[in-house]
Parts: sequence; structure tokens; C-alpha cells
Amino acid sequence: MEIVLFTLVAITLYFGADWLLRTIEARRGAPFKHRSLIYFAIILPLTLIVFNIMENLGR
Repeated sequence: MEIVLFTLVAITLYFGADWLLRTIEARRGAPFKHRSLIYFAIILPLTLIVFNIMENLGR
């Protein structure tokens, strides 16, 4: 059951980070030159924080 929860959270983070990046680009008025790096900079800390919280709640 734990793997299902982690998978659902990962999918949510994926789409959430994409939505956030598209929102930032829309406000900026242009896409970022290195879009994949910006996406990585958004999703990495979100993933580390959320999975750390999930791990601590599981104890």
C-alpha cells in the first residue's frame, strides 16, 4: 500500500510542479530558456520535503 501512496504523491508533485512552472512563465510572458533546469529546481525541493514528511508520519 505504501508504494501506491508514494506513486500517487509523485504523480501529484509532477503535475503540480509543471503547473507552477507554466504559471510562472505565463506571468513572465515568455518561456524560460532552460525550462528543464527550472522544472528540476522546483520539483526537487518539493519532492524532498514531501517524502521527508511522509517518512516522519509513518514512524
